[in-house]
Amino acid sequence: MPTNQTTGRRPKVVIIGSGFGGLFAAQRLRKADVDVTLVAKTGHHLFQPLLYQVATGIISEGEIAPPTRDILKKQDNATVILGEVVDIDLAEKTVTSWLLGRETSHSYDHLIVAAGAGQSYFGNSQFSQYAPGMKSVDDALELRGRILGAFEMAEVATDPAEIDRLLTFVVVGAGPTGVEMAGQIAELARRTLKSNFRNIDPKTARVILMDAAPKVLPPFHEKLQRNAHRQLNQIGVEVQLGAMVTGLDANGLDVKDSDGTTRRVVAATKIWAAGVQASPLGALLAQQSDVTIDRAGRVEVQKDLTIPGHPEVFVVGDMASLDKLPGVAQVAIQGGRFAADQIAATVAGKAGKDAFTYHDKGSMATISRYHAVADLGKLKVTGFLAWMMWLLVHLVYIVGFKSRVVTTFSWIVSFLGKGRAQRVATQQQVYGRLALEKLGPDFEVSQTGGLEQADPDDVQGALDVADGAPVGSDRSIA
Repeated sequence: MPTNQTTGRRPKVVIIGSGFGGLFAAQRLRKADVDVTLVAKTGHHLFQPLLYQVATGIISEGEIAPPTRDILKKQDNATVILGEVVDIDLAEKTVTSWLLGRETSHSYDHLIVAAGAGQSYFGNSQFSQYAPGMKSVDDALELRGRILGAFEMAEVATDPAEIDRLLTFVVVGAGPTGVEMAGQIAELARRTLKSNFRNIDPKTARVILMDAAPKVLPPFHEKLQRNAHRQLNQIGVEVQLGAMVTGLDANGLDVKDSDGTTRRVVAATKIWAAGVQASPLGALLAQQSDVTIDRAGRVEVQKDLTIPGHPEVFVVGDMASLDKLPGVAQVAIQGGRFAADQIAATVAGKAGKDAFTYHDKGSMATISRYHAVADLGKLKVTGFLAWMMWLLVHLVYIVGFKSRVVTTFSWIVSFLGKGRAQRVATQQQVYGRLALEKLGPDFEVSQTGGLEQADPDDVQGALDVADGAPVGSDRSIA
């Protein structure tokens, strides 16, 4: 579809999501004769594989979450819109986004849906109150506050049972995210916090990695699974497999083991790294087309990543279900680029490819300092070499030269020494999410104001209240 001679405009491409799929699709369209609008509910591109390092104080959130506007500032045909997509109208070819009560409509000729996935609690959404997931910057900062705050509370506790509860950390889910998280909590307790406290010994902290599956790192080769399990044990992580969480509250978890017995694990800090649920936009597409969604909410796309009856709509990344492809960054990156190439070909009057082909570049997971596992097809690598490969690969995919440099420096400080620069944690980080959920979206909208509501007396009154109240105070707990 070349420039429309009647309207004088170029084809419009709307991309939903600023993750790997959305961002790489937008960049791929840099030279295409189209106008790109990228709509996302956050103003940054998140390098999700390193969120656990934010949660454990190794790096700052800014190092893995550069502003999307900054990334695309030199791409003249791209516009970035902040807002959460609440509706897609396939018949009218419009996307509706919402930002603090302000609704915006975006028309499109081509649509790429790359909204990603959130944490799945397998029908137990109430677990999220006490066990945050690992899908956003907010999650990572909340977990940092919970983890570091647990040590602080243990320092002033006097009851041995309460100290044990506070110094017990449970990670649910033994996939790459869970393994990496458990390993870093163990290293934080045994290396970084050594000699930091007077009344407790951080090395006595109990770190449990729990999963209903029979092995850690299920997608990896059996040799690597055994190696990872052994290394986790060596650094002090208790690996409990065949353990299904049936209940979870502020004080611990109820667990059912593979032999049918049940038990209680008392723990103050719980981290959920098991399962994902695709964006609800998939269900929205299914209501308006012949597409179906799987149990995880992923859209069962056609071979070219489009949905039936709508060749102008592509679904990529964690939202797409095709040939049992894994929900990893490389699938999203390659899918986003493929969709962009298909659109560029259509606009140029050329034929696109018949099917998307995924090129598997392997899987990696870091276990601890100087130790990782890498599954590279026929090549299986463990130990220091795998760890160095892991560092290099992740540096390559961090967006921006500055972020790479700062991240490298943070790694040097953390891995060669014992310190971790990012150990600030506040009560707001820990309780902000729960407070906002309780107040509801109307509270957020009520705080944004507007020119038509800006009464000078009301504004001054609000300022006077803020000056004398603790609202918004940054009460540090670490």
